[in-house]
Amino acid sequence: MAAALYRKNEYQFAKSIYVVGQEQSAHFKQLKAVLQEMGYDWSDDITHVPFGLVTKEGKKLSTRKGNVILLEPTVAEAVSRAKAQIEAKNPELENKDQVAHAVGVGAIKFYDLKTDRTNGYDFDLEAMVSFEGETGPYVQYAYARIQSILRKADFKPETTGNYSLNDAESWEIIKLIQDFPRIINRAADNFEPSIIAKFAISLAQAFNKYYAHTRILDESPERDSRLALSYATAVVLKEALRLLGVEAPEKM
Repeated sequence: MAAALYRKNEYQFAKSIYVVGQEQSAHFKQLKAVLQEMGYDWSDDITHVPFGLVTKEGKKLSTRKGNVILLEPTVAEAVSRAKAQIEAKNPELENKDQVAHAVGVGAIKFYDLKTDRTNGYDFDLEAMVSFEGETGPYVQYAYARIQSILRKADFKPETTGNYSLNDAESWEIIKLIQDFPRIINRAADNFEPSIIAKFAISLAQAFNKYYAHTRILDESPERDSRLALSYATAVVLKEALRLLGVEAPEKM
């Protein structure tokens, strides 16, 4: 109660958002009700954004039982796992340590944020750092793949370019890109970053499907259009990752 009054007096907030576990839902309902009874109409500006429980091997985290996840060693292990995969895929990459840090840290963030906020999940570092499946590294790798294509083509899009594509795989990507502003608004309105994370996964999957079926770099009347679509996909993937606090390495 005192904290809510202090924050209102000190910051004159338009909205006060409490990001606290969902087990505290009753507490915040009571807090708002009491403030309302005291005549503080701004209690309607208090919002509880609950989140689910993170478990380890199916068990609730407990300091007393030693069943905890420590940040520094976890990040170090994620970075180490990311670096091992990068070395296997691209041993000649110059800035491996920098990229591994972006991938390892990004993997943890992305895995947490891709889960529906009120759902719990089991902390699985191996799954988080995988380059396959619905993970941050999978999305980052799709972005880096596009950058590699654009470098090989030395492609710079023209805003006045006459681009045209009519195949099914292209239109799947185009429809996703067109939907991105609505996705952002939905995520903001619902305090739900998983909406953006799931969108990024869908777009990366759509592009990888497109890449598998289309010879983007081959000389053809559609070449520039295909490259422009690849460029647009990269722009949106990078922005989606940025909104989640995840870096998008140019090379992996």
